[in-house]
Amino acid sequence: MAQFDYPVGYHDFHKTKIIDYQMNRWYSMGYTRKEDMVDAATRIKKLEDWKEEMIKQAEKAIDEKRIMNGTFYYRAAEFFTHPNDPDKLRLYDTFIEMFYNDLFVEHDIERYNIPYENVYLPAMRLPSNNKNARGTIVIHGGFDSFMEELYSMASYFAHLNYEVILFEGPGQGGALKKSGLALSYEWEKPTKAVLDYFKLNDVTLLGVSMGGWLCFRAAAHEQRIKRVIALSIAYDYMKIPPPIIEKFALWLFKHPKLMYWMADVKMKMMPQEKWGTDNLMYITKTDTPLDGGMALLEFNAAHLKSGHVTQDVLILTGSEDHFIPLKMHDIQVKALTNAKSITERIFTRDDHAHNHCQVGNFSLALRVMANWLNEKE
Repeated sequence: MAQFDYPVGYHDFHKTKIIDYQMNRWYSMGYTRKEDMVDAATRIKKLEDWKEEMIKQAEKAIDEKRIMNGTFYYRAAEFFTHPNDPDKLRLYDTFIEMFYNDLFVEHDIERYNIPYENVYLPAMRLPSNNKNARGTIVIHGGFDSFMEELYSMASYFAHLNYEVILFEGPGQGGALKKSGLALSYEWEKPTKAVLDYFKLNDVTLLGVSMGGWLCFRAAAHEQRIKRVIALSIAYDYMKIPPPIIEKFALWLFKHPKLMYWMADVKMKMMPQEKWGTDNLMYITKTDTPLDGGMALLEFNAAHLKSGHVTQDVLILTGSEDHFIPLKMHDIQVKALTNAKSITERIFTRDDHAHNHCQVGNFSLALRVMANWLNEKE
């Protein structure tokens, strides 16, 4: 089973925040090279340059027998490729093919298709490093992640003698691209399918990014989950902006013509906003920015049901997370009124883990999770 080195430090690769974060993301998780990101950044002037540059980086890495880098540069290329571009699915297929049949073909990865709503959910299982597993950790991502990119995390826990299961639910990876399942806040449904399929009764559920919202929703409904780890939280997506912006947004939803006009102007002025809006519609399988926004509104405090969470909880938050403001941390902690226990950690710039999902010092986040699991066992 593969072991990874997690470089420490968040780098200023690119002046555009969303591009800079994605470059740091895969580098921090041990998949890519710093020098490649520095090189790519010099040629990416705008979002439209991303796909071709990452494909070039992938081809160069493969020519140099750097299969790990090449595989994940294809994943990177797919990320900013527009949903209407036929290359998006081709790049996904290339990444998956290389991940399983080239990069980790000799590793102990078991793949599954779990029946769900007449289609299937993709899953993979990593057995523990020895026959006496300490327990089972079930890991899932969030808004736009693939389970394969969480492999370095899963491998870390497998080496600590945990059985690890990763799955993709509606809106994620193959569940979206191959099964056509749109993102849904009802995360207890795919989680139940996974627990039923593997006959699991005592698990730790680990949600990453938006997964930090989804894992609490699942835990509120599923008592076979005994411990919950949220690697980032959100609580209520409408409460992320300042209150005045929240009120204006809610008013705007009642005036769709004005909303369409404003969204169109914003997308023309800021290409990254267009990509974000189109990506939201792609993942939620909606046809308009309004419908996509309405789907995102479902991820709210009422649907989360924080008060129904009765498990041991660990929450990890970056003090300078550019997606989720720090104010949401305390709101989420206070809402968990019936949790068996709550352990919280806010990472700072001194930790190099102050960004979203502790990108910049992923190894520190993993150690914090492992130590917490030791205590709870």
